[in-house]
Amino acid sequence: MAGHSKWAQIKRQKAKNDVAKGALFARLSREIIVATRMGIPDPAGNFRLRLAIEQAKANGMPNDNIQRAIDKGSGALESDNFEEIRYEGYGPGGVALLIEAQTDNRNRTAADLRAVLSRNGGNLGETGCVGWMFQQRGVVTIEGSVDEDALLGAALEGGALGYELGPDGQGAEVQSAPADLEALVKALGAAGFRVGEAGVRWIPDNTVQLEDAETARQVLTLIEKLEDLPDVQSVASNYAVDDSVLELALA
Repeated sequence: MAGHSKWAQIKRQKAKNDVAKGALFARLSREIIVATRMGIPDPAGNFRLRLAIEQAKANGMPNDNIQRAIDKGSGALESDNFEEIRYEGYGPGGVALLIEAQTDNRNRTAADLRAVLSRNGGNLGETGCVGWMFQQRGVVTIEGSVDEDALLGAALEGGALGYELGPDGQGAEVQSAPADLEALVKALGAAGFRVGEAGVRWIPDNTVQLEDAETARQVLTLIEKLEDLPDVQSVASNYAVDDSVLELALA
């Protein structure tokens, strides 16, 4: 996103998460279950599980809930059989949407997505219709004041592909190839940086600029409603918006 709008969106998302703790815990629990099933129940030997646990703790999820999710993923407790599915579509203004879900019922999830999209100016597309517009990247957010020279050294040590500083040197986002994410997290931590969130995201190769506040508001509303669906884990889009337009859209 253009200007500082990315950081405004990050703050907005955190505030939204604070309000919806129950739904957030369910989403985090589901990620822990899937991560455990895809590896081993020991976070020391399962990087994805370790990230999921760290994110759960950062959001205040109780240890008992975390352990229960691990037990479900390992088979020690009974659990629904979740699978990961990626959906693709379009939103207002022709923006591309890449929606990642974890579900135990594909038909329900697809129906829920179609309903939200159709009511908010979007539509669900065929597999591959927008996926080619995105690349998967490991993304690490850094919190607090950031010294750019120190960040550059640590980023290179961890195999980063690039970074972006937050406004006034507060916070940063560092990207890597997905396979290098663990090494990047370790390098940044060893250099003394306060790592916030880390995970794999879909990053657009090109963006669609939203010129008016109404279209921007429609896109933001659609993405928020998609993220509120219980089966949806994340929504990636290729929209860009200037700060002045974003402020009007969020007003």
